[in-house]
Amino acid sequence: MTPRSATRCTPVLIPSVYLGPAAWQPVAAAMRRLGLTAVVPTPPVPAVADPAVVLATLRDQLPERDDLVLVPHSNAGLYVPGLVTDPRVRNVVFVDAVLPPPTGDLPTAPAPMQDLLRDRVDADGRLPPWTDWWPEDDVAGLFPDAATRRRVAAEQQRVPFGYLSARVDLPAGWDHVPAAYLAFGDGYAAELADARGRGWPVHAMTGGHLHMVCDPEAVTAEILRLASASTDPARRGGLDPPT
Repeated sequence: MTPRSATRCTPVLIPSVYLGPAAWQPVAAAMRRLGLTAVVPTPPVPAVADPAVVLATLRDQLPERDDLVLVPHSNAGLYVPGLVTDPRVRNVVFVDAVLPPPTGDLPTAPAPMQDLLRDRVDADGRLPPWTDWWPEDDVAGLFPDAATRRRVAAEQQRVPFGYLSARVDLPAGWDHVPAAYLAFGDGYAAELADARGRGWPVHAMTGGHLHMVCDPEAVTAEILRLASASTDPARRGGLDPPT
């Protein structure tokens, strides 16, 4: 997607329920420098256990434009099927995100994650902040500097443990909307392969799960390139380079 054609879309950068808008703000700023009206919705505050409430909260923040490109990160991928029923959505670029199957339903978190976190719940039934789930050495490498980490960490939600066992219903035919997949590293390799198998344009960048806060300009370029490719029949089903 060239800078000229990029001005014809409205990216909606959707953060995970575990984080907040700060995770997407560097990319939003990069997109605005290109003349795009990038929007970053806020998941429910405080966090809730019911995915239907999350979906409704996100849907209510979709801008009144008819050229929306949804860009979900991580857990936010769960809500794409419910959001693409809105006729204003033109296409989707999943970014290191959950990729729902075409039909049925799916859990908000896999069983191994539920088992991992079951003993970390506080007296109010809430999980610790997302960055406390993992070893410090792993978390530190996700951020380019301490200031960025503080901004992202300040918006983390303490999600109810019950959220992890909830399920999300998938509207039939949701994946008729043109889509693409951008991965950071190999953490979502299965989802990347799934997207490729669906004939979507895909690409993998070298980086951690929060690579968009580390190199927002490069991530912006890949999102726009994939968004363009997803609506071009001649370019669907491939696209890996450049990086």
